[in-house]
Amino acid sequence: MAFPVASSPFPSGSSNPNPAYSGTFIPEIWSGKLIEKFYASTVLAAISNTDYENEITQMGDKVKIRTKPSVTIRDYEAGMSLVAERPAAPTVELLIDKAKYFNTILDDVMKTQADMELMSMWSDDAGEQMKIVIDQDVLGSMVGDADADNRGAAAGKVSGSINLGATTAPLALKPRNPGTGEVEPIDLLVRLGQALDEQNIPETGRWIVMPAWVASQIKKSELRDASLSGDGVSMLRNGRLGMIDRFTLYSSNLLPYGTAGGIASGEWVIYAGHSHALTFASQMTNMETLRSESTFGTLMRGLQVFGHKVLDGKALCEAIVTPA
Repeated sequence: MAFPVASSPFPSGSSNPNPAYSGTFIPEIWSGKLIEKFYASTVLAAISNTDYENEITQMGDKVKIRTKPSVTIRDYEAGMSLVAERPAAPTVELLIDKAKYFNTILDDVMKTQADMELMSMWSDDAGEQMKIVIDQDVLGSMVGDADADNRGAAAGKVSGSINLGATTAPLALKPRNPGTGEVEPIDLLVRLGQALDEQNIPETGRWIVMPAWVASQIKKSELRDASLSGDGVSMLRNGRLGMIDRFTLYSSNLLPYGTAGGIASGEWVIYAGHSHALTFASQMTNMETLRSESTFGTLMRGLQVFGHKVLDGKALCEAIVTPA
């Protein structure tokens, strides 16, 4: 049966001014809200001293750091002539020899059509990304900077019997009930504390930076019990590692690992120490906006210079670990 066709409501010879679209066009609606972006946790500000940051003006600067001399203690006998000493210590140079930059352009057309402050958004993101790449750079370059008595299978200035693992012979960590050749992460923390004790490093201000999987093992260890960690709430419930054996614990995904970190595949580095060990200085020396010469748009660029140095390797420990 054929259905009748309705006559057109428009006059003869004319057409519908708003015809229905028969294709697959789907209009785009841009949301005014941005998907939240998460960044890797950075730790440099927490584990280093930044006493010399205000002395930086540009890349290539040298900051001279005066070290504390050691005074000699001698035996005394009645009537003896005293030996006079003029304590002196060499200065250490912190060279600001590294720099990172970003350079973005906002086309005029893009700016006109945008319904949000793109430059401000890019600037915020650049700041976060800058912290991440600098953290990764510094943490990666610290491998091997710890004192010889604070790393390896025979660490310990006094005992010489603390196994902190070494590349190709790492410590295999297991949260509970370790087998032969395996170590509990809590045992490793105690070893790192002993290595610093034997170097007479102050107990206050100590820290440990560990990979996320080691932090997870600690939460699965016997310290999951609130009474053992000395906290009112189990770390499994609040997710906070806090302090263990005088160390403030930090988790970072920016630690060196595997062949890219200069060690063997499947190995990770854990650092422990005191803020006295590492000095870090950084300045955003250039931050500017200007018109582009090659197109119609505005450039926003920034240059951050930085330098770091392990001033005292005795206050820095290094462990090489792998999951059991």
